[in-house]
Parts: sequence; structure tokens; C-alpha cells
Amino acid sequence: MADETIGIVGAGIVGLATGREIALRRPGTRVVVLEKEQEVAVHQTGHNSGVVHAGIYYTPGSLKARLCTKGMAMIRAYCQERRLPYDECGKLVVAVTEDEVPRLEALYAKSLENRVPGLRRVDAGEIHEIEPYAVGLAALHSPRTAITDYTAVARSFARDIVESGGEVRFGFPVTRVTRLTGGGIEVASAAETLRVDRLVLCAGLQSDSVARLADDGDEPRIIPFRGEYMKVSPSRAHMVRGLIYPVPDPRYPFLGVHYTRRVNGDVEVGPNAVLALSREGYRRSDIDLRELARIARFPGMWRLAGRHWRTGIKEMHGSLSVDAYMKAAKAYVPAIHPGDVVRGGAGVRAQALGRDGSLVDDFVIRQVGAVTAVRNAPSPAATSSMAIAEHIADTVFGDIRAT
Repeated sequence: MADETIGIVGAGIVGLATGREIALRRPGTRVVVLEKEQEVAVHQTGHNSGVVHAGIYYTPGSLKARLCTKGMAMIRAYCQERRLPYDECGKLVVAVTEDEVPRLEALYAKSLENRVPGLRRVDAGEIHEIEPYAVGLAALHSPRTAITDYTAVARSFARDIVESGGEVRFGFPVTRVTRLTGGGIEVASAAETLRVDRLVLCAGLQSDSVARLADDGDEPRIIPFRGEYMKVSPSRAHMVRGLIYPVPDPRYPFLGVHYTRRVNGDVEVGPNAVLALSREGYRRSDIDLRELARIARFPGMWRLAGRHWRTGIKEMHGSLSVDAYMKAAKAYVPAIHPGDVVRGGAGVRAQALGRDGSLVDDFVIRQVGAVTAVRNAPSPAATSSMAIAEHIADTVFGDIRAT
């Protein structure tokens, strides 16, 4: 094993954490990370909100629940060791209407099963003590929820790989994956070819496309959803000390528009969730006709739209109107008005979707011969990245079966 070459497709935080874990676990193994862009963390990692999740939302016993709790502790220790930004500013999940209170209680019970550290239920008065400008009937307070800079973490992971004798190769968009008769795998771009013994696919927004090259099938499909942010003016940023979230709707994997403090002191509102018209469509003007045709041909998208078209229209309205966007957010911090925000950045979420229109919630990691394919790694993948890397390395080296 020590003389093997292991290829990693994708230099986002999951791919880099995986390459680092393999390089450190098996000294002498050559790790080569292949990235189509010219630097690390260009897509989902680089557009991440920076939140280090504590494990509140996830189905007990799921891969997400197990790896989030473990990953949070690992990323915290790593940031402290490397002196990377890490601020336990805490999170409030706030119920503002009576019908949200039972959902909050259900979320509390789930959080207890997931052993979320320090979590407690607070009343309206305690909400005000924690976040003086926030309002609500009741909330969950997670004091260990933190913020970091995931791009800085990803760069540090890349340095660890290189210092361990590995390589991060840029400008390598994978166009072909071929299993060789004598063993091993050939990975090619338009310009060059690399032979590896084992291959790990961590391609994020392109995960289904790259997995198809490795004969891992067509599903789940990736449907890109753009999440747009508003930035709170500096004169109002003091009104949010940490993170203020709504009670999520269990029918959707998105957490709803919320207030997020960043490690640089900025405060953002968002994200929403609108269908992106390009796989990497960070702007409304980014349109890829081939991508739209691909989405239109997939029956799962039509089934999803048939169930949730009202929500889709609401999200689009919020995307076009700042007033509509801030209407929901004002319920939590009434003192921040539409005039107090400007349009900020955006990210694109790789949402996995089944043929039946079901939104795939849990992490999906599959093994096909010598190829390990990460088919779904949405939030909290950044939080869980080091724990996901351990799980993948166990799979690559045959210690456990992929799930």
C-alpha cells in the first residue's frame, strides 16, 4: 500500500481533507489532488457561510449526525493548533410563532439524541440576553456553534498534503476515467493523463458528472441551487452578536434565511434558495443552456417542482426584491430594515435529487471497485470534512464498507 498512488478529484475542503488524511495515515503513499481551477476552494468551500455546525438538525444515527459532531471537534482542534480563525459565537434557533414551538421542541429532542454540546432551551427573556435585538417566543441556544474561514482551512490542508510529499495539481479538469486491464486507473484531462491505483471523487457541484465517468451510474443527480446573501451595513452589524436562525421546515434541506456573523466582523442575511441556471451560476445572468436541458430532461426535477412550486415562486420573489427578501428576516431582528442591507455574494449548493423528486439529505459515499465516489456532501460537509476524510480513508483502505 505504501507504494501506491491515490488520486483525489476536487480541491474543495472535503477532497483536501481526504488527501491529507490518507497522506498522514499511510506515509509513503503518493497523494495527487486534481483540480480543474487554478486554486483551492473556488466553489462550494469558497462560498461557504463559515459556520461550524454543532449537529442540531440531523437525523440521529445518520452519517451526517455522526460525522458532524465528530468533525466539529476535529476542526476546532485543527484551527486552534494552526492558529486559524475560530470563534464560538453561538447560535440561536428561534421560534417566532406558536406553530413553530412544537417543531422547536422536536428539534430539541433530536439535538439531545445527537449530543449537541451545551445546547439548552431558552425563553423570550433569555433570547434578549443572548441577542439583545432578537425577538421570539422560545429558542434553542447552541453556545458551541462557531464560525471559521473554510478557505483558510482548505489552504492549510493543501499545505499539509504537499509537506507530506503529495501534490495538488491545478488546471486538470477530468474528462475520462479508465480502469486498466492490469490494475489501476487512468485519469485524463484534455492535456494530460495520470495513472493511479485508487481514485476518490470529491467533485462537489460536478459530482454526478465525474461519477458517471467512473461508471457509478446517473443518480442521484445534482441540481444547482443558488443561495444569495444580503450584507448588513456596518452601522447595524452590532445588532447581531452571533448566529440567529429560524426553525427549519423539515420538508426541505435548506435552513431558511438567517443572520450570520463572519470572522471578519461582517454580518450577512441569507441564503435563500433559487434554482441556478448554470452548474456554477453565481449570478442570475449565468445561464448554461445545456445544463438547463439536462435539468429539464430529468423527471425528478419535474416531480420536485410539482410538489414545491409555491415555495419556488416565493424564493424567486425574494431573489428579485430586497423588501421581500428581508420580510422573513425582520421577524427575528426587527431593527434591521431593508434599507440597512445591500446585496452581497452568492454560493451554489450541489443538491442531490432522486428520480422520484426526493431531496437526498444524508451524505452519500459509494465504492465502485477502486473508486470511492462522494455523491452527496451538502452542509455540514465543511464542518464534517475531517471526519468525512477519516470515513473515506477507512473505505479506501478496506476497513469499513461505504454507505
